[in-house]
Amino acid sequence: MRRAKRLRRPVLYFMLECKAMAEVTLSSKNQIVIPREARQALQVKAGDKLIVVVRGEKVIVLEKPKSHQAAIRGLARGAYSSAHVQKERQSWD
Repeated sequence: MRRAKRLRRPVLYFMLECKAMAEVTLSSKNQIVIPREARQALQVKAGDKLIVVVRGEKVIVLEKPKSHQAAIRGLARGAYSSAHVQKERQSWD
């Protein structure tokens, strides 16, 4: 029930939760300029690497992590019970 309420929030609420939302134009060379607000929100500067992710019809721009290992550390935490993990570790011996 709690999740259902979260999904019903108006679009304006989503816009307020965003760090930056700006319009850009694709140039004739297929380039865009990342607006100042977005650069400040990502804390990136000239020369920094970014990752562009395409999900369906949406494009997401992310700052490239300094360490991919650090970026995904703990991602699956809680996916398996500690008893299951112990059993798997014992099977390796």
